[in-house]
Amino acid sequence: MTILVGIASYWMVHDFPAEATFLSPDDRARVLRRLRADKQASASHEDFQMRYFWQSAKDWKTLMFAIIYMGADGSLYAFSLFLPSIIAGMGYKSTTANLLSVPPYAVAAVVTVAVGYIADRTQQRGYCNMVVSIFGIVGFAMLIGSGSPNVQYAGTFLGAVGIYPTIANTVTWAANNVEGVYKRGVTLGFVIGWGNINGVVSSNIYRTKDKPRYFLGHGVVLAYLTLWLLGGSVATRILLARENKKRMQGHRDAWIQGKNEQEVEDMGDQRPDFLYTL
Repeated sequence: MTILVGIASYWMVHDFPAEATFLSPDDRARVLRRLRADKQASASHEDFQMRYFWQSAKDWKTLMFAIIYMGADGSLYAFSLFLPSIIAGMGYKSTTANLLSVPPYAVAAVVTVAVGYIADRTQQRGYCNMVVSIFGIVGFAMLIGSGSPNVQYAGTFLGAVGIYPTIANTVTWAANNVEGVYKRGVTLGFVIGWGNINGVVSSNIYRTKDKPRYFLGHGVVLAYLTLWLLGGSVATRILLARENKKRMQGHRDAWIQGKNEQEVEDMGDQRPDFLYTL
């Protein structure tokens, strides 16, 4: 079914809103207006060129968002793969351990929606990542520091809350700060691809010989959350804020001197009037 849907999507999925035949002229104009308001001015047709790939590959933001997503996705893989084992290590039987793994996910789902709402309203995605990641850090510190099943189970809730909301928030944060359909696509490919590669690490850190406390696994996840998710979010927000300040003070205006309107538009998020979402 996946293959058949993939083949059908070649004709069914439109690349750009301006080409979407199922939209009325009013709906099409509304979609384009909303995309422009979301800093996606290039929502109209673009043709792929290799320069979009190199623009993304050379952009420091691509590296920074990949680091942040590495902290979120690497932790997510470890948590989702081994949560039943972690709970079983607290003394619960296999069926009970599986059932007890459901509530942390339910709480994380609610918090993910709440964080998405807050981040959309405040446009402070960096702060959202930072605050949420602290919950995860505290949760895994509880798993490492206490042998009490009750304390450890509470830690799994904080762990879930500290990981899952940052997945959607980080991807959206990266998309908000990259202009151009193809450059954005390449950037998200780098970011998500690098995050997924860290599943190789996550699948090997919760070893049978380490149960029931799993110090190695919990320690690696704690390092991911602290160094890459929290640390990366702090560094990225500082750098974005610093760049915004330079642009608002006119220090980047020289970048567009001698360029015509189309050349300025082709600069994407390198335009001096493009302000990054913090």
